[in-house]
Amino acid sequence: MKFAKNILFIFFSIAFSQSITAQYIQVDDNRTVEDLVETVLINSSCANVSNISVSGWAFTSGNSYGYFNANGSTFPFQDGVIISTGRAASAVGPNTNLLSEGPTSWGGDQDLEQAINENNTINATVIEFDFLPFANKVSFEYIFSSEQYLSNPSPNQCNFSDGFAFLLKEASSSDYTNLAVVPGTNIPVKIPTVRGSGTICPPANEEYFDAFNGFEHPTNYNGQTKILKAESSVVPGVLYHIKLVIADQGNNLYDSAIFLGGGSFSVETDLGIDRLISTGNPLCPDDTLLLDATNSTAIGYKWFRNTIELVGETNPTLLVDEFGIYEVEVIFNPTCSSFGEIEIEYSTNPIPNNAIITQCDSDGDGLALFNLNDANAAVIGANTNVGSPFYYLTQSDAENNVSLITNFSSFQNTSINQVIYARLQNNFGCFGVSEVTLSTSTSTVTIPPFAVCDGDALQDGITSIDLNTEISPTVLSNFTPGLFVNYYQTEADVQIQVNQIASPYTNLTAFQEIIFARITDGVSCFGIIPITINIKTFEPTNFENEALFLCENESITIGVDAIFESYVLNNGETTPEITISQPGTYNVTVTNIDGCLAQKTFVVTASGPATITSILINDFQGSNNTIQINYTGLGNYVFSLDESYFQESPIFTNIGAGEYTITINDLNGCDAIFETIFVLDYPKFFTPNGDGINDFWKIENLNQPYAKIYIFNRYGKLLKQIGSNGTGWDGTFSGSPQPTSDYWFSLFLEDGRIIKGHFALKR
Repeated sequence: MKFAKNILFIFFSIAFSQSITAQYIQVDDNRTVEDLVETVLINSSCANVSNISVSGWAFTSGNSYGYFNANGSTFPFQDGVIISTGRAASAVGPNTNLLSEGPTSWGGDQDLEQAINENNTINATVIEFDFLPFANKVSFEYIFSSEQYLSNPSPNQCNFSDGFAFLLKEASSSDYTNLAVVPGTNIPVKIPTVRGSGTICPPANEEYFDAFNGFEHPTNYNGQTKILKAESSVVPGVLYHIKLVIADQGNNLYDSAIFLGGGSFSVETDLGIDRLISTGNPLCPDDTLLLDATNSTAIGYKWFRNTIELVGETNPTLLVDEFGIYEVEVIFNPTCSSFGEIEIEYSTNPIPNNAIITQCDSDGDGLALFNLNDANAAVIGANTNVGSPFYYLTQSDAENNVSLITNFSSFQNTSINQVIYARLQNNFGCFGVSEVTLSTSTSTVTIPPFAVCDGDALQDGITSIDLNTEISPTVLSNFTPGLFVNYYQTEADVQIQVNQIASPYTNLTAFQEIIFARITDGVSCFGIIPITINIKTFEPTNFENEALFLCENESITIGVDAIFESYVLNNGETTPEITISQPGTYNVTVTNIDGCLAQKTFVVTASGPATITSILINDFQGSNNTIQINYTGLGNYVFSLDESYFQESPIFTNIGAGEYTITINDLNGCDAIFETIFVLDYPKFFTPNGDGINDFWKIENLNQPYAKIYIFNRYGKLLKQIGSNGTGWDGTFSGSPQPTSDYWFSLFLEDGRIIKGHFALKR
């Protein structure tokens, strides 16, 4: 890889030498660690630093740590401290060679391994010092650079993880806290946790990754993070120990480095988190916020709003009651001050609407159960970014958010037109209060029972009911237009509007059930009416679906008993039965006196006799002859020879010679067909002795006028040619009887087959 990197750089340099004017950082790796910490990194009279030490590697010409400056390049830090896992001076660009400089005898660091959850570290450089803070917060800025940021690494490279830690502890403690973490998390900064996209390795927190570097980069590293900030709260006057450490992991290859911004190590005064609308924590209009910068070692304070000093505000605290950016300067001595900043924004209060909700009163006493959530939409109105209102008995309770009404969905009013109070809060906790009046309404409408047919196959008195079409039009016809109706299982549910029934609804009680209708405009109630639903069943006898067969060129009659109120077939007929001559699916729907429907389906399938297309006979096989019937047809068929036994297969085996009648029956009741065939064989012997028995040798049932048979003696001499129709061979040649012996024949059939065999002549 190193060779390839150098070759590419040489090519790049030749091709672009006329236009490149890039600058690279400078590194001085011979400065003392005291100078680096006190003069470069901290460089502040506010820092009380002591007990400075360093461990790393001393190369022939320089160390693994040192001072750097940007040298007019594009590097983000103007100067600072570098600590690396190789020679610090090798960090100078361009990015032309792979840095793997540390020896294997240069060890790692256990504190780092614990902080970044890795093991087997090597080539560790450590800077440590004690620090006595004046203020309550410390921070510094850094960039993590590494040769492990390869733009096209091998897969195993993704598992290596050089890392860095900024370790902080009280000097008297043994437990470190790592401040070099991904912002807003406790994830340590290392190669796998901060990486850009576009490589074989998966990206991670790439908003904090800067770039994979080209050749002309100010440093000699393959990539780096953006400027990151490590920070922590501290207790003023308490001695802390700081340990800055970096190391390779796994092996001593692919060096890494940390660039610490010069002067970025600072002490600050923490005034708390910003109170912003964008972060969801602004102040509300009537809120105040006490900013506290109290420090026991301070000699003075200055407060600012939007960079303008607040004259007279010299106390350690400031009460804020308006938006702005507030700053404090905490003065420790004439040359040392700590600064803190916080931004304050104010939200507006929501303005809830007054509302009236009306509940139905079944006994007319002005009292009812109310679902206070019915007022939510009216109370909210045009307000945005608010939650659901909360409800209280008094305005004071609502304003102070005490004694909340807990039973929103079933609140019992205690007086006619009782007023309660709604508290509406936005997402930031800012609120407004409005009135909600609880009114009642009484209805005397009575609805006759509804008859509903059981519309499913199982006539058990349980069915699906479309409330919107079968019930609602009748219910609403008793009220002013523009209202709608909701349904509930019980009277208690309808009062508090819980467990609303959805349509279509399947009744829970067979044959008869009472549900409750609530007529409403969305908020107010205009009536609560019990609805009785009677479920009518209709289950006629002999109404099972049928499957029928229709033979070709025939017709059949289908239908049901003529005992119903009406009949409708899917072909438009309205009679109990019809005659059909075409296959298909026929439905007949009948209606009884209650208007309930039942349907019967006839599936009529075409059938018919078979048509034989060919018969394949494999004969002259003794008793092992076979017959195969090839056929077409719409029916379901069985096959027989001489009607002795019917089988599903059209193939017959182990058939002897002889005359047979093939029968094909249609199982669907259509006509059978018949055909006569002959299975051929030849006699194995004959006895031409004039006794009238086997006097001639011939093949029976040959019935092929153009077939020819040639007979030979054992020496191949042709003795006789006979046809398919004659008496056969009498056993003579030229009038002379032939002796007892075996004779051979060749049979030439009309289909081109040639059958050869032999037979015996016996005298």
